[in-house]
Amino acid sequence: MYLAVGTSGVTTLAIELSASRLLGPVFGTSNLIWAIIIGLMLIYLSAGYFLGGRWADRDPSHTTFYQIAAWGGLTAGLAPTLARLLLPLISRAGLPVGTSAILSIFALFAVPVVLLGCISPFAIRLSLDNVTQAGQVSGRIYAVSTLGSIIGSLAPVLYLLPEVGTSTTFLVFAEMLMIVSLLGMSLHERRRSLLLSWIPLVPLILWILS
Repeated sequence: MYLAVGTSGVTTLAIELSASRLLGPVFGTSNLIWAIIIGLMLIYLSAGYFLGGRWADRDPSHTTFYQIAAWGGLTAGLAPTLARLLLPLISRAGLPVGTSAILSIFALFAVPVVLLGCISPFAIRLSLDNVTQAGQVSGRIYAVSTLGSIIGSLAPVLYLLPEVGTSTTFLVFAEMLMIVSLLGMSLHERRRSLLLSWIPLVPLILWILS
């Protein structure tokens, strides 16, 4: 579970940093675009924290936790394909650049980032056996998530984006999260993990065909 939390942290920051590369060719990389990206990502994460806490209280299941992480990885991995379809349409709509960027970021990243935001509060709920350890458990979870975010902030910028490009960078982190999630799920419900084993194949096939 801690590996899934760390991997989600890696993926979240990688998405945020790579998002500008998806939007850049269409909307540029001005301070306005960066401000919109960062602001909206924080809004989506906040929504994920809120929803994840409520979700975990209603269904404190390891299987549900790993399914959320797997779907978060899948929707993140689909972002480059959706961007190729949606960004030209939005850019030709004649809207102001800021409005177009907001619509694009919402369409591409709202679902994956909200799902990724659900992971930490869900992990805290699953790890909390004794309320007297609530501070220790939550601190450990957020420390692991933040360490993952540090890796996610460095790896794309220093290596992946310049070496393999934006689409492959999204694919690498999304596949990593989906595989970790399915492996974790297999420890608790092997049949469900086998039924969902198609999830990592979808972004991979689209990447090969693109």
